[in-house]
Amino acid sequence: MNFIKRIFLIIAFLPLLAEAQPKDKPKPDWQNLDLQKDGVFGISTEKAYDEILKGKKSSPVIVAVIDGGVDAQHEDLRNVMWSNPHEIAGNTIDDDKNGFADDVHGWNFLGSPKWSVRYDNLEVVRLLRKYQDKYASVVNSTPLSKDERKEFNLYKRMVTDYMSKLENARNGYENISILHKTVTEIVKNIGSAQPALHDFEHYKAKDGIEGKALKVIKSELRKDPDYKKFKEDLDETLEYYTTQVKYNLNMDFDPRDSIGDDYSNGLQYHYGNSDMKGPDANHGTHVAGIIAADRTNNLGVKGVADNVKIMSVRAVPDGDERDKDIANAIRYAVDNGARVINMSFGKSFSWDKRLVDSAVKYAVSKDVLLVHAAGNDGKNTDFENNFPNRIYADTLDANFWGMDRKLAVIAKGSSAPMSPAYGYGSPGGRSRSNAALKVEPDTLKFKKPQAPNWIEVGASSWKNDDNLVASFSNYGKRTVDVFAPGVQINSTVPGSKYKENDGTSMASPVVAGLAALIRSYYPALNALQVKDIIMRSVSKVDHKVKVKDEDGNKKVKFSDVCISGGIVNAYNALQLAEQMSRSL
Repeated sequence: MNFIKRIFLIIAFLPLLAEAQPKDKPKPDWQNLDLQKDGVFGISTEKAYDEILKGKKSSPVIVAVIDGGVDAQHEDLRNVMWSNPHEIAGNTIDDDKNGFADDVHGWNFLGSPKWSVRYDNLEVVRLLRKYQDKYASVVNSTPLSKDERKEFNLYKRMVTDYMSKLENARNGYENISILHKTVTEIVKNIGSAQPALHDFEHYKAKDGIEGKALKVIKSELRKDPDYKKFKEDLDETLEYYTTQVKYNLNMDFDPRDSIGDDYSNGLQYHYGNSDMKGPDANHGTHVAGIIAADRTNNLGVKGVADNVKIMSVRAVPDGDERDKDIANAIRYAVDNGARVINMSFGKSFSWDKRLVDSAVKYAVSKDVLLVHAAGNDGKNTDFENNFPNRIYADTLDANFWGMDRKLAVIAKGSSAPMSPAYGYGSPGGRSRSNAALKVEPDTLKFKKPQAPNWIEVGASSWKNDDNLVASFSNYGKRTVDVFAPGVQINSTVPGSKYKENDGTSMASPVVAGLAALIRSYYPALNALQVKDIIMRSVSKVDHKVKVKDEDGNKKVKFSDVCISGGIVNAYNALQLAEQMSRSL
């Protein structure tokens, strides 16, 4: 789902509409281009191939894509898919005795032998079901133990979060349903399946609703005249909000029984099926193409890495991923030879953070690099949760981690008294705590153990101006490592098709592809060295950029939005890798 278009279509159906401007588009495959040569802030991949890698030998590197599934038959991916050399396809036998029968290109932890799950709840819904019997009738004055008080504050925070999301989803569904129905009626009255802008300009609205819908249509077609594309975006937006209301935020919907695992047993590993594509592989296929779309076939797009094998590990439904599935997906990827793992998913709450942490520690022990998307909420993750993350923490503490950081900043940088009013997002302390939070985040020192082999990635746009940070991208001076291209990224989608998408989900595989490229041409480098190379070789940004915080938009230094202070650069990284490998 295109994040920017989805939000625009909701806003656009309101009475006030901005004058349409022509849609600004970057050059094709801009993420691989060079700022000086091509005028777009890509990562200089093509320059690296032309000037550094030409004639060099490389070794294949397995990259695991933990996602919603990958179309292994896509024209641009079929030659770059990982194949399990010890498994015979289709015989329903676990030939290599790894506990997974027919795992030829990967595995699906969202299924049973006869079924694959597509939709699931958001984590906040699952946690509310867990806590509601215990805390639904509790009030602030109810006597509680210290741990129960902490749980109760978490419960209140989750209720607030859930109600806000549900209201937004219902409003979005109502607005888009009306818009969708009205557009369909207008097109029917025009009498053409593929109407053009002039058809809508000559159409006479029958009422105020049609008038508003016409403004939306004309506004969008003046930016991009392709009505088919507009209709696809509108259909996807309706599907998105329908899914939110019907599945993601529905307290009565829980698909887990169809998988047949013992969900309470976090150590259970062998469940699922071999359908590594799943019922909706759009997101995962797009991610896979960014990493490794065939660079030799003169079709479609070019991936960042040229000698990669994509392993599809399906663990992310339409909804929030479950910690048990993610932990198992990481372990499966590691056990089957992945050297880099891409994780383009995230959520605000965690069911069992310790379980995911144990899998992350396992990956670290096996020299595997984990690359994770920072999230699309436009928030500062120095203060807001985005799971999974590199910080090792207890499960309960994990759900308070973002607010704990706020409290730590208050305690260190403000004389405001610590009281329940400031506790874990309670309404009574919001205005005062916000004031205290004007303390700079670098006053807070993270002392909790962290995964060293982890890269957190924000999304950047192609223009080297104050809009370089994508408007939707999370950021964090202490929690986001680097930025990478994540706006209007064209890549593979099922059925040998291609599509532009936006998101940190697109930025993360750019970095995963770069990591794989380094490991492919310089296999002696370990995961920590590869991360160090990527961090030290960024293109530094020396101007201020726009970001959002609780007080609205502001301009900050790029060093305030990520640790490295720059955009990843393949040319610089490979130069540094060459130098480092010579010293080994």
